[in-house]
Amino acid sequence: MSRAARPHVPLRPMWLCRACGHPWPCGEARLSLLVEYRGNRTALLIYLAVLQDEAAEQLARLSPGKPPDGLTERFLSWARARG
Repeated sequence: MSRAARPHVPLRPMWLCRACGHPWPCGEARLSLLVEYRGNRTALLIYLAVLQDEAAEQLARLSPGKPPDGLTERFLSWARARG
């Protein structure tokens, strides 16, 4: 019996990948998002910016007094068009 692959989606409010446990978006999630938004990088960046804002709020509640760092790199920088 084979198991279906688990989707690489965020586990809120920790923002870890439900499938692999890495900070979300993990590598697999990034690849999936690039495929899903192929040809519409602007929509991908808007979507990721909304999620980054949500993650910042939720992560800040989990660790009061310690603002989450590196969220721009984690959520947006990788998705910007190269070149």
